[in-house]
Amino acid sequence: MTVKGLIAAVSEQEDLNFLLTNRIPRAAVTRFMGWFSKIENPYVCAASIALWRLFSDLDLAEAKKAEFRSLHDCFTRELKDGLRPFDPDPAIVTSPSDAIIGAHGAIEDTELFQIKGANYSLLDLLGMPELVETHRNGRFVTLRLTSSMYHRFHAPADFRVERVTFISGDTWNVNPIALKRVEKLFCKNERAVIETRLPSGEALTIVPVAAILVASLRLHCIDRTLNAQTQAPTVYPCDATVKKGDELGWFEHGSTIIVLTPGRFEFCPNVREGVRIKAGQPLLRKMG
Repeated sequence: MTVKGLIAAVSEQEDLNFLLTNRIPRAAVTRFMGWFSKIENPYVCAASIALWRLFSDLDLAEAKKAEFRSLHDCFTRELKDGLRPFDPDPAIVTSPSDAIIGAHGAIEDTELFQIKGANYSLLDLLGMPELVETHRNGRFVTLRLTSSMYHRFHAPADFRVERVTFISGDTWNVNPIALKRVEKLFCKNERAVIETRLPSGEALTIVPVAAILVASLRLHCIDRTLNAQTQAPTVYPCDATVKKGDELGWFEHGSTIIVLTPGRFEFCPNVREGVRIKAGQPLLRKMG
């Protein structure tokens, strides 16, 4: 096959992937999956997990338990104790979750990007002008969770959670194919903005973004699950002190977490686009 033919084949495959995972009634499919995944029937559960294994690299060897009540129970599984040690250095902000590192870098004034050449603004993502000012010229990193990964996420540093804001939206797929085709995708999907304050006073903001099949997010600090059925209020004042490594909550499936810091942080040497990272491994380091 010629190079031109190979490029055309790849493009056709990407078009098909985008069509199958996005040009469908996303909200309806997501609601159905939310209902189906919670069916507590051993035969349905076993068949669902077997099918999941067939189309992914799902590995349950690290799971705390070997049997699950439902597909949802498997999605939100806990890991065996001690498998995700968090870097103890107080100057280090760790990865809050297992993930594939995506776009990351300096925030140019208030602009960041989902892929090279596809920018979006902090205001579109966060919806709060005062928080935009906090992260102007800061740093950002995008962490993508695949469907087979461990779906719980943790505090990447010692901090105090000050406020959670839920922003309703769509449920586009957030895979790289969709990121190339949907402008400002993260700003279109449902998401939570978790505002925190480090012991040294700097702001650190965590933005879990929902996606198709995933439009449900459990947050322990406000003791509720956020999804398309969430009613007002959607701004939750909070005063929860957490330690690095404490569990913050979980996705119902897999999605994306965007971490925002001030400009006084630099990326650790292991942070490269496309690299897999585990919860607790170094992500950013405070300079000076």
